[in-house]
Amino acid sequence: SSLLQCLTHDSPIIPCFRTFIQVIEDDRVNKSSEPFTTGVKGQAPPLVTTNFQVKDQGNASPRFIRCTAYNMPCTADMAKQSQVPLAAVIKPLAMLPLPFLDPPPPQTPPYIVDHGDGGPIRCNRCKAYMCPYMQFIEGGRRFQCGFCSCVTEVPPHYFQHLDHTGKRVDCYDRPELSQGSYEFVATVDYCKNNKLPQPPSFIFFIDVSYNAVKSGMVNIVCQELKTLLDYLPRENPEADSVVRVGFVTYNKVLHFYNVKSSLAQPQMMVVSDVSDMFLPLLDGFLVGVNDSRMVIESLLDQIPEMFADTRETETVFGPVIQAGLEALKAADCAGKLFVFHSTLPIAEAPGKLKNREDKKLVGTDKEKSLFQPQSGFYSNLSKECVAQGCCVDLFLFPNQYVDVATLGVVPVSTGGSVYKYTYFQAETDRERFLNDLRRDVQKPMGFDAVMRVRTSTGIRATDFFGSFFMSNTTDVELAGLDCDKTVTVEFRHDDKLSEDTGALMQCAVLYTSCSGQRRLRVHNMAVNCCSQLADLYRNCETDTIINFFSKYAYRSILNTPTKTVRDTMVNQCAQILACYRKNCASPSSAGQLILPECMKLLPVYLNCVLKSDVLQPGADISLDDRAYLRQLLSCMDVSESHIFFYPRLLPLLDGGSLPMAVRNSEERLSKGGVYLLETGLHLFLWVGANAQQELLSNIFGTPTFSQIDPNMTSLPELDNPFSQRLREIIDSFRSQRSRYMKLMVVKQEDKAELIFKHFLCEDKSTSGGASYVDFLCHMHKEIRQLLS
Repeated sequence: SSLLQCLTHDSPIIPCFRTFIQVIEDDRVNKSSEPFTTGVKGQAPPLVTTNFQVKDQGNASPRFIRCTAYNMPCTADMAKQSQVPLAAVIKPLAMLPLPFLDPPPPQTPPYIVDHGDGGPIRCNRCKAYMCPYMQFIEGGRRFQCGFCSCVTEVPPHYFQHLDHTGKRVDCYDRPELSQGSYEFVATVDYCKNNKLPQPPSFIFFIDVSYNAVKSGMVNIVCQELKTLLDYLPRENPEADSVVRVGFVTYNKVLHFYNVKSSLAQPQMMVVSDVSDMFLPLLDGFLVGVNDSRMVIESLLDQIPEMFADTRETETVFGPVIQAGLEALKAADCAGKLFVFHSTLPIAEAPGKLKNREDKKLVGTDKEKSLFQPQSGFYSNLSKECVAQGCCVDLFLFPNQYVDVATLGVVPVSTGGSVYKYTYFQAETDRERFLNDLRRDVQKPMGFDAVMRVRTSTGIRATDFFGSFFMSNTTDVELAGLDCDKTVTVEFRHDDKLSEDTGALMQCAVLYTSCSGQRRLRVHNMAVNCCSQLADLYRNCETDTIINFFSKYAYRSILNTPTKTVRDTMVNQCAQILACYRKNCASPSSAGQLILPECMKLLPVYLNCVLKSDVLQPGADISLDDRAYLRQLLSCMDVSESHIFFYPRLLPLLDGGSLPMAVRNSEERLSKGGVYLLETGLHLFLWVGANAQQELLSNIFGTPTFSQIDPNMTSLPELDNPFSQRLREIIDSFRSQRSRYMKLMVVKQEDKAELIFKHFLCEDKSTSGGASYVDFLCHMHKEIRQLLS
């Protein structure tokens, strides 16, 4: 452990310790050169900020699973004493190759194993799938399960002899015996109603009310879809996609379109009785793109013209989801609805909402009601959607309150996403929206998925966080699961663990691929167990702990006042650090704050979570934005939550290499400098009033500060190495994130600087959040109080 000299009894001293940035830089220098091999049980991976390659030797890559602790306490009492959460953040369909490396290395996706009609080999008792933790016995004729110790016969077709060490001689030829992650081809027994699935369908629902047309959204969507339909997901890049498509426009009624290939022109069918939604046509609604291309393009050209002069301002929303659900039921397939929506659905229809925005409730006990849906209608609809494998992605274009807390229920429950473009303007927001839409349509995903996490004796999965539905306590049901989504799992003891055997977990996801094949993706993870607290504290992962804490806190505000939630988090972190101080640290004066080596950054991160807009909002943040961010975080992976809570601040210097980040504080900004700030959702380019003329010319093409246009959202393409390198850095940052980050130019002392300063998370916030130094002193007092 290293000592952080934080404060004496009376006077706070600015912490003299390795800074946040140094911790990240040290990890990058020490761990990026060699591949991270997963064969060593209980080894914590490099930080999410480090570029590293992975060699799968029997445990899942940290791209798929990250744990809060790689050394689990042997007993429930020890876990309770330390208060370190035991959890895993699992990203089952994480996309390889890695976006972090430039250029990305050739990493192979998980191998696909086909055992034929017999299906995957499993333990007879606990049903765990064959994996490197199964022990073959009796010359290879039986195997003992690593999870429940039950002995199972090896089927004759799977038999193989053992070598002198007791391993099968074909161990390294079979992914399921030597790799941490792999896929099985599922048999018909793993399919709904014992019937092989149809390929999925995509249905596009376009709001054509007055606001949607006037903002330019309708025109942009229709033009983009003509190109985008060539990029529907497919497993073989050479082959055509088998995904079928359908189109609906709506305001307070729904217009369905027949785009059958034999038609000369598309045909519209209007359903005006939205109280009892039905599908007015079967044949010609869902079609193959190549078969019906001419009719589809004609339709997409006509839609903006048809509704150009509309005066209809009211919209429905519930019937839109119902229509998509009915269409997928009729086609007997899973699929995804892309809904482009602009206003609060106040038209008379199922799922009609009222405006309940009330800032006076913020900070009161009733604040939690603002994060809960208005009624149970959308929760019940979600349940039906999940049963059908109907995933919903919602693109919102609001100019005022739309009740994201309610509209987001179906996307969040079906494994979908919500995208929000407030005050959408075609000129400045087009690029961000189109990049999000392109990625959303093209990205690899699975449909009609069920995920189960099995564990070895002694621990079990007790709680789950993310975008999904659960009808029982073990199965995570996802109508859709894409490559960006994570499911976070908390574990609890139900017995003692052994230091000799460690603890095992296996995540199995059954899903339908975009080609219509039923598959099982399996990820395995083995961690050590310890009876000494020092071993636990030596092998924790702070980024993952914060990811878990923030998800737990963001869910808690549905039922608990935000102040109580914040106080609970501070108390738990103080207990974690007090337990370390009391049981693991060498004796020292009470005036010193002592942190475990791998938790150096816990206080700075925790303070960022406490000050976030969801838990401690400023006066200018809307209720919709808070609901949106709360839903967004629920399925973020560890690298995304890291940058979301502690944005990356880079000084831009004349030089080819990527500059080292600086601490996230106003005192780090120099008037003569230019800085790039990345938050995961936004990019800011801050320009100091005294920035050098040469630097300004290289970036903006003008040498004077006053001539820089603060409204620009992209940098000019100038013919100089600095401009080229800066644009490459921005492109590289964007490629690492699941959402497109719009660039905002901020001139020093301009009004937009307030937004920029909001993300300088080591400083005191306008909403009353503490500066990092003040928070460190507060934490120290809490720890001292616990120890005394």
